[in-house]
Amino acid sequence: MKYGIVSRSYGDKTVQETAEFMAAHGYTCTELCMSHPDFGGWAYNGISELDKNGITKELVKEKADIFRANGIEVTSLGVFTNLLSPDEDFRNKCIESFIRLMDYAEFAGIKNLSTELGFRPDKRGITTDVYESDFQTLKDSFIVLGNAAKERGVNICIEACVIDVIPSAKRLRDFIRQIYAETGLTNIKVLLDMANFIANSDEDDVFKYLTPYIEYFHGKDRKVNDCFGRILGEGEIDWVKFFENYFRITPEIPFILEYTNAATTDLTNERVRIFTEQAKANLALKGYDIQGL
Repeated sequence: MKYGIVSRSYGDKTVQETAEFMAAHGYTCTELCMSHPDFGGWAYNGISELDKNGITKELVKEKADIFRANGIEVTSLGVFTNLLSPDEDFRNKCIESFIRLMDYAEFAGIKNLSTELGFRPDKRGITTDVYESDFQTLKDSFIVLGNAAKERGVNICIEACVIDVIPSAKRLRDFIRQIYAETGLTNIKVLLDMANFIANSDEDDVFKYLTPYIEYFHGKDRKVNDCFGRILGEGEIDWVKFFENYFRITPEIPFILEYTNAATTDLTNERVRIFTEQAKANLALKGYDIQGL
């Protein structure tokens, strides 16, 4: 199991301190985000301030190499911008910034860049008056990004959510298949966060629909009626069932914690240990070969 945590979980630490802390707690991969004192500028659902914070391709590689020197694979560069904004000028600037970060990721040897869909600050989710136009806007945005990413040999990973325009595993599969069919692109992938779909897709659904497209997982939790997530083990996801599917179907794909911080690192790691051991025991009872898991 490739087991890690997002770098922004330790946003009060430098990249060096973060990498050392991760290594000491058994993490082997990360989603690198520009949210550290010496590597800042990330703007959630907006345009990251790259120039203001001195973010260059050389700096991205330097920070990625710090993680690698500590035995931690940099699975992805977190962008998490807004590809849905009705403000065309703002949306285009988000896309331009994203493409610039693709250049940085390519230079740094990071194969994935991740993003949510984006949303209007005053109206998030599905509403009938703009649903079809929003869906088309997203397709247009991801086609532009997908083509730019193809030129650079990187992937774009989508993190969708029940409170957004693509609210389920099946709908995300539909979205990706439409892009593939219309363009021939194959580099639009999935950052699968079980918590984001728990109100609409169960622990079997996400694998049923999305397995061919998954590049990595986020590990956080949610109750089915929650708007916001929780740390793993404090929501309503059946983690034993999830990990049974994970070990059977996607055992080599990185599982990267989110929402956990320095104070809850040991607690979350212990929960993952318990859930994964029970999942493997269940698989063994069902006759699966669990050697190497």
